[in-house]
Amino acid sequence: MSIKRKNIWITGASSGIGEACAYRYARQGTNLVLTATRADKLVEVREECIRLGAQCTILPYDLTDLEHIDELTDKAVAAFGKIDIVFLNAGISQRSKILETDGLVDEKIMTVNFFAPVKIAKRLLPDMIEQQGGTIAVTSSISGKFGFPLRSAYASSKFALYGFFETLHAEYYDRNIRVVMVCPGRIKTNISYNALEADGRKHARMDEGQDNGISADKAAKKIVNAIEKRKPEVLVGGKELLMVHIKRFFPGLARKMVRKIKTT
Repeated sequence: MSIKRKNIWITGASSGIGEACAYRYARQGTNLVLTATRADKLVEVREECIRLGAQCTILPYDLTDLEHIDELTDKAVAAFGKIDIVFLNAGISQRSKILETDGLVDEKIMTVNFFAPVKIAKRLLPDMIEQQGGTIAVTSSISGKFGFPLRSAYASSKFALYGFFETLHAEYYDRNIRVVMVCPGRIKTNISYNALEADGRKHARMDEGQDNGISADKAAKKIVNAIEKRKPEVLVGGKELLMVHIKRFFPGLARKMVRKIKTT
């Protein structure tokens, strides 16, 4: 499927995986709608996407505001008349133990990582069905495959994405709707820096594992390819992805290994 002049909406597009994917799509001559919280950074990304060959518009938005997400989605559709591919990539991570974590932190993580993409998908779905198809890509995580220390709300939100979007895929497959679950491991992005601690403050430092991860551009190459081919799932990362297979075939061993993961 050629994606030249396809209309693609990416959330979390101001840095990391979202930004890298935007540049890869831009080189293919797509029409891009980019969303993230940081408007100043989005302007920079838009300029680069245009330089690379895309038409590009930006819609800065804070996904903790669920009340107006339908309006955001309608603006994304109106930008080029329809959305062919949406990449629901925005997310926020966590670095705190369960009993130490303020309930508002749990709620914020679930709002950004789960309820926001769910609302966007439900708003887009009728239009995608009417236009006889569409692709919904969603960034989960290997933490959406198994529990991970200091990630209780984050892992929960990523598990929940699998439940909702695999159900969506099953229910609307015959309407030419496809879901691509993007499952990153350690990618060198700012996700650990922006992660929330127990009281809601930013973690504000790069984790060692994150710092040693593969580049966002290398991850984006694999992700964009999987979305174009409408694969059900794509695992992206390094040797840490082995844990996904260990959990599947040796769950007891996986739990033992997770207990020994270095968390500081």
